[in-house]
Amino acid sequence: MTIEQLNRMIIRCEKCPRLVRWRKQVAKVPPRRYQGQKYWAKPLPGFGDPGARLLIVGLAPAAHGGNRTGRIFTGDRSGDWLYQTLYAFGFANQVTSVHAGDGLKLTDCYICAAVRCAPPENKPLMEEFENCRPYLVQEIKLLKNIRVVVALGKIAFDSFLKAYQESAHVIPKPRPQFRHSGSFNLPNDLMLIGSYHPSQQNTFTGKLTREMFYEVFRKAREAIDSS
Repeated sequence: MTIEQLNRMIIRCEKCPRLVRWRKQVAKVPPRRYQGQKYWAKPLPGFGDPGARLLIVGLAPAAHGGNRTGRIFTGDRSGDWLYQTLYAFGFANQVTSVHAGDGLKLTDCYICAAVRCAPPENKPLMEEFENCRPYLVQEIKLLKNIRVVVALGKIAFDSFLKAYQESAHVIPKPRPQFRHSGSFNLPNDLMLIGSYHPSQQNTFTGKLTREMFYEVFRKAREAIDSS
């Protein structure tokens, strides 16, 4: 299987009836600012460079972000923070990510999520994580050059560890515990770095500042450049 074949499989997925209903419902009744726009309203595949050394793992698409635009972390404030940072550290060719055809390209970076459909209240159910995890497992197997993983939030951090273990890797003991900018060495010369999610809740309250976010990607860049 190739990463392109996997992404086509993800887009066709209908494993989770609740998420299928929700992603379609929000597309039918969008807020006023998006009325008239055609929503993607399907699962979101990964995005970026198949030869990447940096993998970013998020939680799930936003109902009016990725679910609208057709690209992960695109069309919402979280994406604004992420792509501006990726541009600053040389992983993206432009600062903004507005929609799937805006010319954005990633270099040495690939982005995916623990769950591929927008969930109600941004809260996937346990069985929805379970249904989606095989896609992350396959990405770990297919993205053979990955040296650094940045997990955005504790749930994405724990989801990556479960998928890494299911892809036939051993998790060190004691098991890594999420903390912002905490880094952990995993088998196969892989570094896992935790980061607070760049959600509005975190950025507006100052739980996550621009410099804190830069610190994470500075670590990632240094680890990649020295590998």
